[in-house]
Amino acid sequence: MTDRPNPTRPGGETNIVAQVQNVAERVVQSIGQVIYGKRNEIRLTVLSLLAQGHILLEDIPGVGKTTLAKAMARSVGCNFSRVQFTPDLQPAAVTGTSIYNEATREFVFHPGPIFAQIVLADEINRATPKTQSALLEAMEEHQVTVDGQTYPMQQPFLIMATQNPIDYEGTYPLPEAQLDRFLLRIQLGYPSPAEELVVLSSQQYEHPINNVRQVVTLQELVTAQRAIRDVYAAEEIKRYIVELVNATRRHPLVYLGASPRGSLALFRASQTRAAMAGRDYILPDDIKALAESTLAHRIIPHDRDVNTRQIVQEALQTTPVPGATAR
Repeated sequence: MTDRPNPTRPGGETNIVAQVQNVAERVVQSIGQVIYGKRNEIRLTVLSLLAQGHILLEDIPGVGKTTLAKAMARSVGCNFSRVQFTPDLQPAAVTGTSIYNEATREFVFHPGPIFAQIVLADEINRATPKTQSALLEAMEEHQVTVDGQTYPMQQPFLIMATQNPIDYEGTYPLPEAQLDRFLLRIQLGYPSPAEELVVLSSQQYEHPINNVRQVVTLQELVTAQRAIRDVYAAEEIKRYIVELVNATRRHPLVYLGASPRGSLALFRASQTRAAMAGRDYILPDDIKALAESTLAHRIIPHDRDVNTRQIVQEALQTTPVPGATAR
C-alpha cells in the first residue's frame, strides 16, 4: 500500500481539502476561546460536525459540556436549542405535537425543540428509554414523524447529547439502537490546575461565551461537509476498517460487537480527519486515532464491568495494519 491516493479518482482536489482544513481550524480556534486545554476534544467535536455525525459527550457534571455545545453553535451560525432531559419528560415535548385549532377546525403541528440545527440533549440518560427513543428517527433519517405526517429537519443537523456516568443516581442506560447512532463518544475530563486557573480568571467579570462570534458561513460549512465525501480510501484501508470492526465481534467478552454502522462511522470520521490534516486520502493512522471514539460505545459486553475501550485497543493490536503484520 502506498501513502498517495489514486490520481484517477474523481474529486479530492487539493484546494478543496485546504478549504475543509481552513473551516475546521477557524471553528476549533473559536471554541478554544471558552474551552481551555482540550484541543483534541474540540477537534473531535468539529470533526463530528463536518462528518455530519452526532456526538455523545459523556462525563461528570461541570466540566464544560454545555458550554462546548453553545460555542459550537455560535461559531458556525446555526440556530440552537436545548432540551433538559428529566425522568418525567414526554416524547412529544421533544418532537412536537399536533394541537387542534378551533378557528380552522384542523390540527396544527407545533414543532418541538428537536427542530433546530444544533440540538443539545442535556443529561439524556436521565430520561426514560421511551423518551430517549424519540430521537431515533431524527438522528438517522433527519426527519420526525408525528401523527402520520413526516417533517424534515433543517440542515445541517447535529445532536450533541450529554450523559452522566451510568452509575450516577437517577440515570437510565441508553438503548443500543441509540448509542449506535452517535458517530463519536467524547470525554472532556477535568482541566489541569493551570487550565482551571485560566477558567477562573476568564470568568471573573463575564462568561467568555458572550464573546464567541460566527467564524464560518453555513454555506462554507455545507461545502466542507460535501467535500469530505471525496477523500480517497484505498481498498486496503476499507478492508482494515472491516477487519477491525469484525475483531470486536469475535472478542470472547463481547455479547454484541460494533455494527456495520460502526464501520461506516469509522470510515467517514477517518475521511474527515484526513481532510482536517490537509490530506485528500486516508492513512491507517487516521483509523487508529479514531477507533476508540467511534467503536467503544457500540460494543455491548457480557459483563457491565468490562471496559469496551480496552476491547477496541486489543482489536487494534491484533488486526494487521495494511503493509504490516499483526503483533
